[in-house]
Amino acid sequence: MNKQLIRDKFGNDYYADEMTYKLGIDIRFTDHLALRFKGLTVLETCSGGGFSTIALAGYAKHVYSFDIDKARINDARKNAKIAGVAANITFIHDDIFNITKTKIMPEIETAFADPDWADTESNHEYKYIDSNTKPPSDLLLKFLLKITSNVTLIQPPYIRINEFSRLPDYEFECLYMNNTPALYCLHFGELAQRKGKSEYRV
Repeated sequence: MNKQLIRDKFGNDYYADEMTYKLGIDIRFTDHLALRFKGLTVLETCSGGGFSTIALAGYAKHVYSFDIDKARINDARKNAKIAGVAANITFIHDDIFNITKTKIMPEIETAFADPDWADTESNHEYKYIDSNTKPPSDLLLKFLLKITSNVTLIQPPYIRINEFSRLPDYEFECLYMNNTPALYCLHFGELAQRKGKSEYRV
């Protein structure tokens, strides 16, 4: 993987392969999103290469980051050490749906969910209802809202917005890069700074 590409997207010489590079959120967005979690204990799903985790750990009280993929957890740990925030993160190699069996449940104040949605098939259709992200976004959000009302859910900008119509009140934030939608972010509970639509541009 080209080190300059990694540095440009994530801000340092981190460990990344083609998949974690593709799935990782650009540093210009992660810092913006992480500000909402200042001083809070965060449950993060899908650590990936740890790029969002690092941003969250720069502001949060503590981050508990889950990933089902051991290789990704290992890279995320290495990247957290490079960033100097490893002490503020607990990485957990497990299925996020097993969190209810852990001792950390009472500590969770907020959740940051960025399920894997990158797909290279040309005919792939992104959906929220009957979601085909990993884990499925609709099931994941329903599960997380039982743990905390304060959730941010990241979604691809290809989903039809009307699929979110039955959700509880939330802020719908569109993140733009070069005037093109790059991500949809749904903020619930105290993480929502307003109801309805908002945008952030880089």
